[in-house]
Amino acid sequence: MWPRVRQLLWRALALLSLTLGLIGIVLPGLPTVPFVLLAAWAGGKGWPALEAWLLNHPRHGPAIRRWRDHGAVPRRAKWAATLMMGLSATVLALSPAPLAVKLAVPAVMAAVAIWLWRRPEI
Repeated sequence: MWPRVRQLLWRALALLSLTLGLIGIVLPGLPTVPFVLLAAWAGGKGWPALEAWLLNHPRHGPAIRRWRDHGAVPRRAKWAATLMMGLSATVLALSPAPLAVKLAVPAVMAAVAIWLWRRPEI
């Protein structure tokens, strides 16, 4: 029983992640790539057919494989993420959010940007 439950939980995580990734395509502020990467990882644990489909996808498969093999992020993606974080920090600064939020969120985004730019670009 437990192996079947475990497989269903992995599949649920993969499906939820893929769904959030698809929503992220049209909803600004919701990242697509991390959810697709999570879907491929969870699929590898409990849904091999989904994992294979994602890895062989003509558009997204190569990026998923580059991340898995080398932890690589394309330069274009780095620039896009950095620009979106900068735009988000600007909008946040102009909002009525509490000062602590206006300071903490950009600090986290800066840490993420530093981490992102340290990733290889194979």
